[in-house]
Parts: sequence; C-alpha cells; structure tokens
Amino acid sequence: MRRLRSFWRQPLRNTGVVDARTRIRTLELPNPIMTASGTSGHGAELDAYFPLARLGAVVVKSLAAEPWPGNPAPRLQEAGGGMLNSVGLQGPGVEAWLASDLSALQRAQARVVASIWGRTVEEFEKAAQQLASSPAEVVAIEVNLSCPNLDGGAHLFAQDPDDTSRAIGAVVAAQGRPVWAKLTAHVSDIVSIAGAAQQAGAMAATVTNTMLGMAIDPRSRHYRLGSGAGGGGLSGPAIRPLAVRAVHDIHAALPSFPIIGVGGVATGTDAVELLLAGACAVQVGTATFADPRAPLRILEELRDWCDAHGVGNLREIIGGVRA
Repeated sequence: MRRLRSFWRQPLRNTGVVDARTRIRTLELPNPIMTASGTSGHGAELDAYFPLARLGAVVVKSLAAEPWPGNPAPRLQEAGGGMLNSVGLQGPGVEAWLASDLSALQRAQARVVASIWGRTVEEFEKAAQQLASSPAEVVAIEVNLSCPNLDGGAHLFAQDPDDTSRAIGAVVAAQGRPVWAKLTAHVSDIVSIAGAAQQAGAMAATVTNTMLGMAIDPRSRHYRLGSGAGGGGLSGPAIRPLAVRAVHDIHAALPSFPIIGVGGVATGTDAVELLLAGACAVQVGTATFADPRAPLRILEELRDWCDAHGVGNLREIIGGVRA
C-alpha cells in the first residue's frame, strides 16, 4: 500500500506547460477541477487515493444546520448510462462537520467548498450563519437549492426565481465569502432562475444537479429505491448533454456570470466540452464511484488535451464553442 500511494502521488504530467488557473469572480483556483458534492464524503476520504491539494477545490457533501438521517435503503441503483441515488442528504450537520471533518481537509491542504441545504429560507440562513466563522480553507459556500432525492424533489427551491432569490439573499447576508447557487436543468427556464441567483448576490452558478428519475423492478413490481415513489436523482454520462445545454444557455444569456459545470464528466474531453459551453470550472462526481482517482485523472487529461491543441491558457477555451 505504501508503494501504491507513492505512485498515486507522483507529479502531474505537463505541470507548468498549460496555465490552468481559473477565476470564479473573486476566487482564483489553480485549476478548474473539483469534486462534486455528495460523491466524495464530508471529509478527506479521497486523499487516500491522491493529494486533494492538487484539485482546484473539494466540494463536500451537503450539510444542513442540524443532523439529518437521510432516506431508507436501498439508496443506489444502476440506470443504463447513469446511476440513481436516493441518499437523501444524510449528514452530521454543520457544527459537527466543523468539529470533526474539516480538520482532515485542512491537513490535506485542500481548498474547501462547503455545500449547504435546507427546506426553508430560515434553514439555509442558519446553516450559513454556522459557517460564517469557519477557517480560511473554506473558500466558498455552495447553496444546494436543487437536490431531487429529498421528499421526491419537493424542496427544489431552484424551480422558482423568487424562492431562489430569497434563499441566496439570506445566505449572502450571513456570509463573508463567495456564494454559489447549485441549480438544476430540471426546470422550464433555467436562465431566469440563474439570473435571480445572480441578482441576489450569488457569485456563480453550479449547473446541473442530478435529475429526477425512478426505477421499478418488473419482477417484484416494487420501487428499486428505498424512497419509494419519491424516486431519486439521475447522474452520470446520461445527463452530460443536459448539463452542456444548461451551461451553454446560461452563459449565452449571462456571459459575466461564472458557471461551474457538473454532470456526467468522466474524461478530460468531457470537461473541455463544458468549458467550451461556458463553464469556468468543472466538478467530477459519479465517475469517482468507479475510479476514486477520477478527478485527478481528468485534470491530467485536460492538461494533455490543452497541450495537444496548442492551448497555453485555460481561459482561451472558456465559452469558445464555434457555430
């Protein structure tokens, strides 16, 4: 195991050849690759596979102001070209996370994005207030307005511009660090919702969350997930075209509003596609279930792609799709 970990921690290929730095409004990151909330735990779990400090940032599993048990099992189900999950936002709560999990991320020298959720504006505000005095390693707050696997998607704030505005406004007022709005493409007009988040003070939008889905076992005629009729959230390669379209449309309408693209990214080329659509950073989620090293591998592949295509600075390709 010691020799294997030494291999995992070898230097990145092409280090120094491509300027991979990216800026999300006031926050500059050394590269655009992050983990996606909900796929790499609340702490430094993935540091066993590669140094988390090499990523642009680590986005932790969403936290509420209070502990939450999540949904009953089973919680995961294969779904063709993707995966359904109904974890239901299980978590220890913000205060327990600050006391028990954040220190491991600090030791790993990771840049941390804390994801928060709530059922009401007041719950979002309380979680944000609990994070207000967190250390400098917490570089941003991602507001999960769009998780579909709690109450069958009933708490999707990001389906409505007004609710989105109120929730983001409350978090911004409680925070002194960048706030990102995590939105879903499972709406009729994502541009108006992103615009509402921007007007309320969000410094970026993370797009897209998992999409509402369901699986039924034809033999037993029962729901495959423990949430029953609530279904779960579809992720993985099956939703990448939806993410690309959502990122593209927001960037076209709101070109000054930074976007973090997420949804089905499994290769460096997948990341390039989202960058060309208008994202300035990319999150990697479901791919880590099959390959815990996926975020670092995708960063290496992104650098290789840039090198092979004569791209010296990542900013050259952001929003660079051609007609």
